[in-house]
Amino acid sequence: MRKLLNTLYVTSPDSYLSRDGLNVVVKVGEEEKFRLPVHNIEAIVTFGYMGVSPALLSLCTENNVSVCFLSGQGRFLARVSGKIRGNVLLRRQQYRYADDPDKALALSSVFVSSKIANCRNVVQRVIRDHGSPDEMPEMVSASATLAIRQKQAYQAQTIEILRGIEGDAANQYFGIFNNMIISQKEHFNISNRNRRPPRDPVNAMLSFAYTLLANDVQSALETVGLDPYVGFLHTDRPGRASLALDLMEELRPYLADRLVLTLINRKQIGINGFRSPGGIGIQMTDETRKEFITTWQKRKLDTILHPFLEENISVGLLPHVQAILLARYIRGDMEAYPAFIMK
Repeated sequence: MRKLLNTLYVTSPDSYLSRDGLNVVVKVGEEEKFRLPVHNIEAIVTFGYMGVSPALLSLCTENNVSVCFLSGQGRFLARVSGKIRGNVLLRRQQYRYADDPDKALALSSVFVSSKIANCRNVVQRVIRDHGSPDEMPEMVSASATLAIRQKQAYQAQTIEILRGIEGDAANQYFGIFNNMIISQKEHFNISNRNRRPPRDPVNAMLSFAYTLLANDVQSALETVGLDPYVGFLHTDRPGRASLALDLMEELRPYLADRLVLTLINRKQIGINGFRSPGGIGIQMTDETRKEFITTWQKRKLDTILHPFLEENISVGLLPHVQAILLARYIRGDMEAYPAFIMK
């Protein structure tokens, strides 16, 4: 099992990243703020960066450390990684599966049905922790509908039908998202899922969490030798990591949505941590983003019992475990891909 290493998040836009021997060095102006050995990290994520030296990029690619560039608002810009590694036979089989409508549909159905199941589990958890079924009729109704959509997704006959089921399930889920916000309800609410730019604090946090998750999933896919740009549910598009978007579907509710709800309900983040520059969209302040990332990293260190492996693993290893299982399925070592469905 791969050791869970750290992701270095550089949030100051004045930071410059450079190399000193085998160390990553972060400077602001001429002052050194931070340094650590490159083999202690697996990825670097920068926000609104000043620059990265070519020497550091070389060090990172040589050591299989990816460097991801995001805007100050968390929008993905670019990603630098080393040479493609892994079994070429695995990637060739992946491309065959992607070109086979039946194989692509079979995997896509698992991704979507598992995502819906995990959305329903988020709803059920809130009902269990914060009330009773009699007190939350809208939540109970949505949960029942999601259970139906989960079965329909698994049995969908075409990709188009599957996408329609996924869309309806998403509408049901985000339609009662406000009901899962227990604290600070006067400031945090969502009328629908929106982005580019997000128009409220909840959507801003969800988009940010999904960006972080997508980066982790893409790194995991590259580690096991799969091509993150060739997916089954998400169609090919230049520059889009379609397989990463596929695989992260089942992980969104557990890793991203629950984190956003926790940060709001525990009042770790307040409404003063957001701004609207120029009146266009909502953005997190630097302090809010740092708090979000700190909580994200701490969450990765939690331990859970993986439902398929029946082993205790760190939460941060979930993308890597699921990538390994997906690769084993595509190679033909498993009869079916065992998606992650949280308890």
